[in-house]
Amino acid sequence: MFGKLGRYKYKQWFWGYLFVLPVMAGFFLFMIYPMISGIALSFYKWPGIGPKEWAGVANYLKMFNDAHFLRAVGNTVYYTLGILVLGIPLALFWAILLNQKFLKGRNFFRLIYFLPTVTMMAAVSMVWKWLLSPNYGLVNYFLGLVGLPKVNWLLDPKWAMPGLILMSIWKGTGFNMVIFLAGLQGIPKTYYEAAEIDGATAWHRFRYITLPLLSPTTFFVVITTMITSFQIFQQAYILTEGGPREATTTIVFYIYKNAFEWFKMGYSCAQSVFLLLILILATLIQWRIQRRWVHYA
Repeated sequence: MFGKLGRYKYKQWFWGYLFVLPVMAGFFLFMIYPMISGIALSFYKWPGIGPKEWAGVANYLKMFNDAHFLRAVGNTVYYTLGILVLGIPLALFWAILLNQKFLKGRNFFRLIYFLPTVTMMAAVSMVWKWLLSPNYGLVNYFLGLVGLPKVNWLLDPKWAMPGLILMSIWKGTGFNMVIFLAGLQGIPKTYYEAAEIDGATAWHRFRYITLPLLSPTTFFVVITTMITSFQIFQQAYILTEGGPREATTTIVFYIYKNAFEWFKMGYSCAQSVFLLLILILATLIQWRIQRRWVHYA
């Protein structure tokens, strides 16, 4: 009996790992191996072809003396904060609104708000390049209707990054909205019913029921949005090409230019490792402080 049970467990183990093997092989081949190779390459000077030259930590020291790279870091932090501060509250607002039963056609509106998420970034960027045009763009047209001056969105260093943030919020809000909707629908209705019986207002129900019970969902949205925002590339590449005057040059865009335009592969790998460390550190900090505001029911 024990022998049969042991063979049965072995077969389960064998077939389980056999089915997982293709996925794990792809993960190690296309994720783990390139990451390890990139970390190793960050200690070399290499133009992409030919022999490698050992550089030690020279690439890392160069980063912190590179004004262009430091500018890219600042731009990336600016963009990320804009998405977190403006995009997440907007996604929560739409989720709460589209979760109300009295709203007619709410499934249709959910679809409309989610559609930009599944649209290709290249297509969205091209459309927004037209919308943000200083001369014939619809955004400036509507600003003129309310008496506001036209904005030179993509050609003014002061407004180029806000333009990218505006487009990215429109593109990504639908995804976070769906995540918040799932979180809202997971909150037991009995809590709201008990609060209404006790005379709690809509604000108090939101403040003391919705926000605390939605905090695990909010934590997930903050982490994923932060990681995605730090890796912004396509918007800056298509809309502004990092300009004007490096106002929209982000870390990933600068890595791309070093690797594939200036052929500084070792230096670009060092920047990639720095970006990885930033994301790990920021995530660990979020995990550390989440104990203070995330409530698991």
